[in-house]
Amino acid sequence: MIDLYTAATPNGWKISIMLEECGLPYTVHPIDLAANEQKAPAFLAMNPNGRIPVIVDRDNDDFAIFESGAILQYLAEKTGRFLASDDKTRIQQMQWMMFQIGGLGPMMGQANVFFRYMEEKIPTAINRYQTESRRLLEVLNTRLGESEYLASDYSIADICNWPWARAYLWPGLSIDGLDHLQRWLTAIEQRPAVQKGVSIPTRDNYDLSVGVAGNAEEFAEAQRTFINTGDDD
Repeated sequence: MIDLYTAATPNGWKISIMLEECGLPYTVHPIDLAANEQKAPAFLAMNPNGRIPVIVDRDNDDFAIFESGAILQYLAEKTGRFLASDDKTRIQQMQWMMFQIGGLGPMMGQANVFFRYMEEKIPTAINRYQTESRRLLEVLNTRLGESEYLASDYSIADICNWPWARAYLWPGLSIDGLDHLQRWLTAIEQRPAVQKGVSIPTRDNYDLSVGVAGNAEEFAEAQRTFINTGDDD
């Protein structure tokens, strides 16, 4: 049994999607980021960095793992799924996962902060992070023009990138002209495990954070209360 400590964020959804795809039994422990539950001593004992997601594998001596990329790799190796066995393809899958962790996530995250959350609007910062985020989406689009998925078959590379790329509207981005990216986004969203994964721990924030439903300004105002405390990896 896996214990999943998570919240409704792109990094959190990576892990709930992966758990659903792998068919592993798990128990959800929602973390209230606004209440700073990720900074509580009990949580810091699992992740000293104080961010979600975290899993605890009760079947492996209560092994606690933080950082979404490490969790994805662990679950892939545990189940033998979504990570290739041959060296070349496995490294390709890992490099596209690192692309998200080191590039797309941080850049879109900063675009979210400056465009959506900060009360003071700084045009230079907004333009810098929106421009770089769009460029990274264009990199994905180019790759997806060459391959159905980011690295051979559907893998942790796709699971890692999809929740972030899917949320392009929230930081004020457009994917006009990125036809291959749009095809990939739609195809993955149709997977039953993905649909279930983004409902963990609640679907509400997913719909809001991708800009498709609800009161966006009310949601953004709630985020302003803790954007400086850190939430997910």
